[in-house]
Amino acid sequence: MKKIGLIGGISWVSTTDYYKLINLGINEKLGGLNFSECLVYSFNYADIKKNNENNDWDSTFKMLFKGCEFLKSGGAEAIILCANTMHLIADKLQEAIDLPVIHIAAETAVEIQKQQLKKVGLLGTKFTMELDFFKDKLAAKGIEAIIPTNENDKDFIHYTIFDELGRGIVTDEMKKRYIEIANELIKNGAEGIILGCTEIPLVIKEGDLSVPIFNTTLIHAKAAVEFQLS
Repeated sequence: MKKIGLIGGISWVSTTDYYKLINLGINEKLGGLNFSECLVYSFNYADIKKNNENNDWDSTFKMLFKGCEFLKSGGAEAIILCANTMHLIADKLQEAIDLPVIHIAAETAVEIQKQQLKKVGLLGTKFTMELDFFKDKLAAKGIEAIIPTNENDKDFIHYTIFDELGRGIVTDEMKKRYIEIANELIKNGAEGIILGCTEIPLVIKEGDLSVPIFNTTLIHAKAAVEFQLS
């Protein structure tokens, strides 16, 4: 089994999901008492959030690079960034650390392609929705991503990710608003909805929408398992 390194804490809530899903995935494949051989480097989310709010991606890169170095020194053969937004610097990290960084958007694009969808809605932080790092990976597979056009909707998603979902807080009112936003994207032609933040699966579940959902946490974890057993 290949050893992987998880960059977590962004937030700890979704990092625990990664750890659970990866271990369950290994056990499903190998049975018995077989589980994932992995290392976890968990950051203080507040430090990352401060950098992001100041658009200081260089500081975030330096922090994550040090974490990756720690994981590499422990024998990690690939890196899993347990957060969609951090993939803004994934390609740069991969080049600097000289290890594969399994890209969440690239893996999601593969899953969407399997269902032969051409247009999907993307929900996530404002960084993920508005910048190109995620959408470009989809476009490379011929998939168009659309995002909410209402600024209040984008602000709502961004706020709840950092200030509520990132602390494990989910409310009925929040769920209702998320579903309304997703349904507006479906109305605008989305054939599927990407849960493009590793915390959004806490609020949108399978069966909540009339189209397929793409749980990026689950997709990413499965890709990690495939790497470990390759």
